[in-house]
Amino acid sequence: MLDIISIIVILVAVGLGAGTLGSMVGVGGGIIMVPALTFVGMAPSQIASTSLFAVTSTATSSTIAFSRQKRIDYRLGIEMAAFAVPGAVLGAFISDQISAADFRLYFGILLLLVGVYVIKRNSILREKEAGKIRPLRKAMVYATTFGAGIISSLFGVGGGVVFVPLMLLVLGMTMHRAAATSQLTLLVTSLVGVFTHVALGHPDYLYALVLSAGAFVGGQLGAKYSKSAKDLLLQRMLGVALIAVAIKFITDWFWAK
Repeated sequence: MLDIISIIVILVAVGLGAGTLGSMVGVGGGIIMVPALTFVGMAPSQIASTSLFAVTSTATSSTIAFSRQKRIDYRLGIEMAAFAVPGAVLGAFISDQISAADFRLYFGILLLLVGVYVIKRNSILREKEAGKIRPLRKAMVYATTFGAGIISSLFGVGGGVVFVPLMLLVLGMTMHRAAATSQLTLLVTSLVGVFTHVALGHPDYLYALVLSAGAFVGGQLGAKYSKSAKDLLLQRMLGVALIAVAIKFITDWFWAK
């Protein structure tokens, strides 16, 4: 069993790596921080709330950086956040009702599906910048965004694992623009989720602080590196990361049976 100092050092490193990757691909880094927290032996509601603190830190750092780069679609980001916020509140309450084993299984399935979609995206749609967006597509995005808000607070991943694929697959945005806009939506949604979790007494504040410190620095690094990275590379990075974590969670659930 690791001592508290070792755990803190590891979590700072995890936050740094998660913040960098999360900023580059627009997912907030929760896909890395949540698995790390499960190994510490925390309850699902603690995992979700503690990770969400760091996701908020990444989103704040990244939004500042992307704003300077003028890559954010502010109107779309705020509109999506407005639909995600009610879901974020609901997700915080649901996190109290789920077992640790089921948490890992559902989270794994979620990541597996999203990872496959993102990797296969180029064979589904032609690469194009969002131009005129049909009203039906936008309505589909907003309806799904509410569900993303639930996922955000339930799993502590911020909802970016849904926001980014929606922008890519449904709205036809490039990865560079989707990642940046997603961070703004993440910032608003995760803030509401954090406040709700705090009111319910869920977070571990020490772990949240050390993860957030690493994630904030990572958010700046990711925003910087993403400027020169190619869209296809970013998509593959996101997809591979999601699938790798998904396989680990799903196999853990089967071994526990």
